[in-house]
This record gives sequence, structure tokens and C-alpha cells, in this order.
Amino acid sequence: MTASATGTQPTPSGDEPDPAERADSKVEPGSARPTATELTATEPADAEPGVTPNSPGLSGDKQVERPKAGRDANAGAGAGVANRIIHKLGPATTAFLILAGLFGAVFAVITPPFWGHDEITQFGRAYQVAHGGLLPQEIADTRGIAYGGDVPKSITDLMGYALTDYTTNGDEQNPMAADPSAYDRYKSAPVSAEMDQVWFTNTAAYSPVPYLPSAIGLRTAEALDLNVGTSTLVTRLAGLAAYLAITGFALWSLRAHRIQWLAFTVAVLPIAIFQAGTVTADTLTNALAFLISALLVKALFLGDGLRRPETAALLAATLALPLCKPAYILLALLIVVIPGERLGFRGVWRFTHWIFAAAGGLLFAVWMKVAAPTGDGMSLMRPEAQWGTVRPDDQLRGILTDPIAFVEVFGESISRRDQRWFTQFFGELGFAYIDVPALAILACLLAFVIGIGIGDRLRPEAATFRRTLIVALVLLANVAMIYVTLYMSFTPVDYFIIDGVQGRYFVPLAVLTFAVLLRWLPWRLALPDGTAPGRGAALTIVGATAVALTAAAVKYHVLVWG
Repeated sequence: MTASATGTQPTPSGDEPDPAERADSKVEPGSARPTATELTATEPADAEPGVTPNSPGLSGDKQVERPKAGRDANAGAGAGVANRIIHKLGPATTAFLILAGLFGAVFAVITPPFWGHDEITQFGRAYQVAHGGLLPQEIADTRGIAYGGDVPKSITDLMGYALTDYTTNGDEQNPMAADPSAYDRYKSAPVSAEMDQVWFTNTAAYSPVPYLPSAIGLRTAEALDLNVGTSTLVTRLAGLAAYLAITGFALWSLRAHRIQWLAFTVAVLPIAIFQAGTVTADTLTNALAFLISALLVKALFLGDGLRRPETAALLAATLALPLCKPAYILLALLIVVIPGERLGFRGVWRFTHWIFAAAGGLLFAVWMKVAAPTGDGMSLMRPEAQWGTVRPDDQLRGILTDPIAFVEVFGESISRRDQRWFTQFFGELGFAYIDVPALAILACLLAFVIGIGIGDRLRPEAATFRRTLIVALVLLANVAMIYVTLYMSFTPVDYFIIDGVQGRYFVPLAVLTFAVLLRWLPWRLALPDGTAPGRGAALTIVGATAVALTAAAVKYHVLVWG
């Protein structure tokens, strides 16, 4: 493959491309630029966008032969079913549902209970939400201000064992899980009626919204009278199901465009799939951020009008995402950059999406007011010597009165932690703190490069320079907001770096970041004859992501269980 430098570039004026740029963006007769996914051939007028009815497997390169009889007939029938599924869902969506469903379930099973990121406190908040505890509940704690709630004692017994196990690992050559049979004993116990108090100040600050899938899983487990181990597994799988449904819908919306493969690569990052297989607010947060990003790409960068279900999903996500994790409110507010007619709003309705953005901002402000008192108890997550040193009001005052000092701390954080954040973007798996192997990172990078290389040439008349610049600036502001949030809510006063930042926090911003790059970078991959890569490129992306997920799962299992 070679890199082609033809395509669209930003114009100095901002809103309108110059004539030369517009001409470059058009498809010349005989050009190999497909109008839909690289996996398709020419479509009939009434075909589903992006997929041909006669496409075998993942591509429309060949005609499906009519089966003759016997075994050939059965094979032909199986291929026909597969083709119909791909035709209906789109190739990237199909690949996502298979890989994310499979490896999400694998991680849900092989990850010891409560070894996910903050999974003890995440589960505690999910249990509280499942039983009607919507607001933060203050609890008695001799160490200071604390929030939490009650959880069945048989579950807290397993929590306590898991906490001790992953914080007191032995020699490196031994498995991290000291006694697998102990987990079996705790997991086989029935869920007790006796309750025990659990501290979860850090997750009490979150609204009930990101815990709704887990709460549904918990209530289902209770209705079926499942034991402790099966209850925790069902709770994990409920979150995974939500991730598959929401992210799958987002990919489905892009099925007519080659950028679906770049979005697919983000959706199946090892860290995203690992989190989808554990109990955490990040699962729904990532899914909603991905949904908003995909629909913004479709409506803003590709210039397509959204269908009614897509518009409804975008409006709902605009309300829900600010209630999942406050740091991503700016991502939700980007809906206002989309012209109203591309959302189906005209006339007096053309500012409907602005109303939803304002409502999302209002919900964000209300919940921040409700959760504000929990910030005074966050220092209990730190070593005992630092209890009482996390003071959000003091940190905010310091930023406002001495912004240069904050910038210096920010620079120090980057110089000391940027490589760590890079690795964590691909995967630091739970509180085992296991980094995904180098093979997984390389495979993901390969998939990213190919996904960018075969991406659609984004039309400048759809995403003008000004609108693209707004998106880019908002993304930078969102990154800054992540740092400021952790500086105020987790970093001790006068600490030398901004503590608590992790690479996984930038995953929700990845799709739109790539879209901005595609809009401003003209280079694309091309075969020696000048045609765009087709089926092989998509299969390479799927294969690379499968390798990354397999390598991550194998390493995790070996290090944890032996």
C-alpha cells in the first residue's frame, strides 16, 4: 500500500472550501473511492447502505454460488444466514458484537471478583442504586467524612478476601491469586440477609445513571436467588450487555462509511472490553461517549442526516452522559455544533438540540451540587499520612490565584507520567495492575493506522473549518477538564503532580479526535494501482484487534491464576 495525499484540507477562511479543494473532494470517473464501507461492492438502489445483498462473508467482491445439494446446501444456507446478518447489522457492527461479546464474557469470568478498577466501591454503589438509594448516603467513620451503604455480608466477605488478596501479592513468579479454592468457597455461599456497611465515597459522587445496567443485573440475580459468585457475574454481564447494545447501535449508524472500522478499533480496545466485563460506571460512560461521538461524526463530519432513532439516541445520550462522569459534559454539549436540519429539526424546531444540551448542562449542575459534599471525604482513598489533604476548595482557590503554579504542576505530571498514560490507554487491567502485552499495543496501533488510512475523506462543506476547530478546541478543553477534576478531587494540596490521571480516561475522546485528524489530514492508503484497500484492510483490522484481545486475556489469566 502507498499513502495518497489527495483529499480535503482546511481553508483559511473557515466556512467554505475553495474551488480547488471542492474539486479534489469529488470522485472522478474511474476513481476507486467507494461511497460506503470498503467491504462492499456496487449496491443496488434499494440495498441497505454499506452492504451488498450478495456479499459472501465480509465482502461483496464475489457472487455467492447457488448450493447444489447435501453438505454444499447446508454450507450455502449457513453462508446465506451470515450474509443476511452482516447485511442487516453492517460488517464492523457484526465483528464488534462477536469480539466484544466473546472477550467481554472472558474477562468477566477470568477476572477474580472485585479485581476490576475500584470494583468494590463500584459494586457497593450499584447495590445501593438497585435498592433505591439514589442520593449519596453519609455513614459513620472514625477516620473522617465518609459515604457508603449496606451490602449483604456474604458479599462483603468476598470483597474483604479479594481486597487482601490483590494488595498482598507474593513473589512475582507465583500466581497473583493466592488460593483459587478460597474464591470458590466465598462464591458458592448464598446471598445473606445480614448486611454489612461498605465505604464508597468515591462512587457515591456518581449519579444513579451509570449504575442502571448493574442494578438491573443485581435485581435479576436476587429474583433468581443466585449465590454470591453467580450474582456478581450476572451483574458484570448486565453491564457488558449495555455496552454491546449501545456501542453496537453507534457502529450500526456508521455502517455505510469506511470510518466504521476506525470507530470499531476504539470500541474493542482491550481496556474498554475489560471494563465492560467488570462492574464500573465507566462501562456506560464509555458506551454513551462512543454513541455521541459516532453520531457527531455521521451528522457533522460526514454530513449525513440522522434517522429518527439516531436523533432520539443522541438527544438521550446528551442528557445521560453528563450524569455518568462530569468530566465529559463538554463532549455531550458538542451536539449544538450540528446543524439542526441534519437532526431532522426545521422551522420552529431547529433549536431542539440546543434545548437538550441546556437540559444536560442543568442536570450536570444539579448533580454536582448534590455530590459536592463527598469531595471532602476523598482523601480517605489515599495513604493514612495524606488523610485530610484533599481539599477541593483550596485547590480551586490555588488555580484561580496562582495559575502559573498549576501549569507547572501540569507540566511536571506530563514529564513524569505520559508514558504510563500511553500504556494505560490500551490497558492496565484492574487492580491487578497488569499492563496489556506489547503485542497487544502493537496490534492496536496497526489497526489504528489502517483504520485511519482507509477512512472516509470528510467533506469540508459538511464539517467546515470553523466547526472542526470548535470540536478540536472542545476536545482539548475536555482533556484539561479531566486534569482539573482529578487535581481538585483526588490530589493533595501542594502535591508535586496531578495524581489519579489514567490513560483510560481518554478513551471516550478518541473517536472524535480521530475524526478531527481525518478532516485535516489528506493522506489515505492506496494500493499500487491507485485503488483504495478493500476487504483485506478490514480483515486485517479485525485480525489485529482479535490478536490484541487474545494476548491481553492470556497474559491476565497467566499472571493472575497461573
